Parts: sequence; C-alpha cells; structure tokens
Amino acid sequence: MGNTVSAAEIAAAQIVHPNEPIQVHPSHHKHHWKNHSGQIPEECPMHKKHQPAASECPIQAGQGDVNPLNMMGPANQNPSPGQPFSLSTQRQVSTIPKAIMKEGEGPFWVYPSAQMFWNAMLRKGWRWKDEDISQKDMNDIIKIHNANNEQAWREVLKWEALHADECMDPRLKSFGGKATDYSPRARIRQLMGYELPFDRHDWIVDRCGKEVRYIIDYYDGGKVNNKFQFALLDVRPAMDSFENVWDRMKVAWWRWFYSKE
Repeated sequence: MGNTVSAAEIAAAQIVHPNEPIQVHPSHHKHHWKNHSGQIPEECPMHKKHQPAASECPIQAGQGDVNPLNMMGPANQNPSPGQPFSLSTQRQVSTIPKAIMKEGEGPFWVYPSAQMFWNAMLRKGWRWKDEDISQKDMNDIIKIHNANNEQAWREVLKWEALHADECMDPRLKSFGGKATDYSPRARIRQLMGYELPFDRHDWIVDRCGKEVRYIIDYYDGGKVNNKFQFALLDVRPAMDSFENVWDRMKVAWWRWFYSKE
C-alpha cells in the first residue's frame, strides 16, 4: 500500500532539519518548504514548474504498468545507482483488509519498504545528493507513512460503524491521491481563514458489496510525535449519495448536541 510520499516529505523535512521551522502556504496549489537556510533546491519535486503538485501516490496514472487499485507500479526493491547506503526491503502488513485479492496475495494491504519508497521518490524527481538524509531518516519516513494510513483507516471504521447492522466487514477496495483537487469543504475552510490541506486521498470502501467513497484531507499537525504521527486527518464519506449525506447530517447533529453537554 504505497501512498504518502508528499505527507512523508513534509515529515522528512522535520526529520532531516529538526530545528528549522516548516511553513505550508495554503494559497498555492503546491506546498513549499522554507527554513532559515533558504528554500529547498529547485530540483526537488515540490518546485517542479508547470506541473500539478504530486499526490501522495508515488506513481501517477499513465506511467507504465500501474495497478488501478492503488495507482502504484510494480514493486522495485533494487538499490538505485549510487545509493549511499542500503535500505530495508521488508514490508509491513497493514491492518487494512483488501476487498480484492489476487492469487497468492494476503488478505491485508502491504506497505512499501524503505527501498521501494526511496525509488518512488527518485521517480518523482527527488535527488538524495541535495539532502542530508540518512538510513534512519528513511526508516522513520516509512513509519510516518504507515501511521498515517492506519490512522485514516481507524477514522473510516468509525463511519462504517453506523452501518454495522448491514456489514460487519468493510474492506478497502482502492485509493488514489488528488493533491490539487481540493474538496468543497477544504475550500470553504480556506474562505474562513484556515489553511488548505497539503494532500487529499479518495478511498473506495467495499461495504459488503456496496462501494462507498471516502475523502481524506491531510492537514499539517506540526511536529512528529512519538507514534510517528504528525498529520491532522479530516475523514468523511463523500457527498455523492443520499446515504452518505444522511450519515454526515447525523454525525454533525450528534457533535453539536453532545458538545453542549
């Protein structure tokens, strides 16, 4: 399960430059890192000109043999040319169940290894020679990536609990990044003075045969904590069906009602 390159990139800046503040500018359609020593070099992917900001998925649609379920290409566990240190090829099995299993695959989504993540960032245009990055940094980035996804799935399950009577076993069917396609909710928040999310994902959940789309907006939550979490996630069902709209109305009412208590 390989998504969070951009989310981990922001966290990586905190890992590599722990004493230098990071500013995310919501008014732009791509996020920039700034610190006391100046801007990140132009070669880095967030500075690419005339291109949409990269989503959290390392591989975009239309690039080679892409799996439509996760927008990822074939796993590349080979060291890159000139790689300065070895990286782990071990992959952690997530707690997120798959809706579609191919022959020989396990029932849960599997996260990328540190080596796969490194190769994915290189494909996006990142160059390790421009950063003071270490083997430990890459291992920490993987932990951040995995923690983000586990946190998102827990939030999805809270919504799915509203339908426990019809399905006790929701599963993730597919997912993809839409970094520059801001949701209406995110744009309304921007008009109210809040920053835009630095990334967005759409997850398709199989609710025992019924497909339900979830929108996940990722906001900068500051420093990485001891559980390798830093993003604030806004997870909710998309307003593309009456059932989803009704769920959001119910939850909004409960939040308002119990907040008064």
